[in-house]
Amino acid sequence: MRLIGKDEIEKIAIGAAILGTGGGGDPFIGKLMALQAVEKYGPIKLLSPDELNDDDFIVPSAMMGAPTVMVEKVPSGEESIEAFQILGNYFEKEITATMPIEAGGVNSLIPFALAATLGIPVVDADGMGRAFPELQMVTFYLDGINASPMVLADEKRNTTLVKAIDGMWTEKIARPITMAAGGSIMNAIYPMTGKQVKDSSIHHSLTLEEKLGDIILNSKHPIDELKAELHAIELFNGKLVDVSRHTDGGFVRGKVIFEGINDYAGSKSELEFQNENLICLVDGKPKCITPDLISVLDAETGMPITTEGLKFGMRCIVIGMPADNKWRTEAGIKAVGPRYFGYDMDFVPLEELNKEEA
Repeated sequence: MRLIGKDEIEKIAIGAAILGTGGGGDPFIGKLMALQAVEKYGPIKLLSPDELNDDDFIVPSAMMGAPTVMVEKVPSGEESIEAFQILGNYFEKEITATMPIEAGGVNSLIPFALAATLGIPVVDADGMGRAFPELQMVTFYLDGINASPMVLADEKRNTTLVKAIDGMWTEKIARPITMAAGGSIMNAIYPMTGKQVKDSSIHHSLTLEEKLGDIILNSKHPIDELKAELHAIELFNGKLVDVSRHTDGGFVRGKVIFEGINDYAGSKSELEFQNENLICLVDGKPKCITPDLISVLDAETGMPITTEGLKFGMRCIVIGMPADNKWRTEAGIKAVGPRYFGYDMDFVPLEELNKEEA
C-alpha cells in the first residue's frame, strides 16, 4: 500500500492517455476531479491486488458514453458516489475498494475522486490494460464475471439498476440509457470479490501509468523512453491533414489522415477509431490492429493526444504497443479483434506486421 497525492495524479493522467489509445475520456477532466478530491480529503490509498483478501468486495467506477460529450457535459462526481452507494445498498455489503474499469483517460482518474470522497482505497489494476468502447470488453468478461448488477447515474440524479445475464446484455441495455442521458453517464459496475480481481484483472496498470507520466514530464528523450518501456514500435511520423468525427450510438467514430514527414515523406497513414484507435494503415497496409494498442503522440513533447483532441496541422508520431496476452487469446480476439468492429481482416500481432522495425 502507498499513498497517492497530487504529483502522482498528474503523472497518472498523462500515462492514462497513452494507454487509453485515444479514448477513455479526457484525462484533464478526470485529473481535475481527482486533484480537487485530494485537496479536500487528503491522499488516497493505492493497494496492490496482492494485498486484497479473497472475500473483499470491490466495485469499479467509470464513465461510459462518447468522450466528445464530456467537453460540454462535465461530471460533478456526485453521479459516481450515488451509483456506488446504490449498488452497495443493493448487495447490503460494505464496499472495500474501487478500481478503474480500464486504463484510459478520465476512467483511470474517476476512481481516485470517488475513493478520496468516501475514504476507501483504489486497487492498482484494471480490466483492459488499455481502453475499449463497450462494457463487455474487459478481462472480467473473458473469465465469465458478470458486469451486473450495475447502477447508472446521471447529473440530474436519474439512476438505473441493471440486472442482465452477462456483459454483452449489460452493454445492450445500458447504451440506450446512456444516450437518453445525453451521451455520457457514470456507473458502478462489475462487482467482484478480491479473489476475482486478483485472478482476472491486469495488475499494476496505475503504477505503469504513473511511470509513463514521469517519463513524459522528466525525460530528455520521452518518445524513445516510452517505446523502450512499452515495447512499442513507431508506426508513422506525420502531419495531420484531415480528421472526421461523428457521435453515433453513444460512441465517437472517425478517421484521421496523416501525411508523412522526415523518414516517412511521400507516405500516408490512416487511423480509424471508435472512441479508441482501432487500426492504423500506412500506404494502405495494416501496421497495427486491435486489440494491440495505438497511441498518437505530439512529435515534440511526446504528450498523448486523444481522439477528440486531434486537430488539423498537428505533427504527430503514431506508436503501436502489444496488448496484454489475455487479449491475444482466441476469446480475446473474438471479443475485441478487428472482425468484431467490422473490419474484414484477421488479427496479426504488431511484431509480425512490423518485422523490420521490431
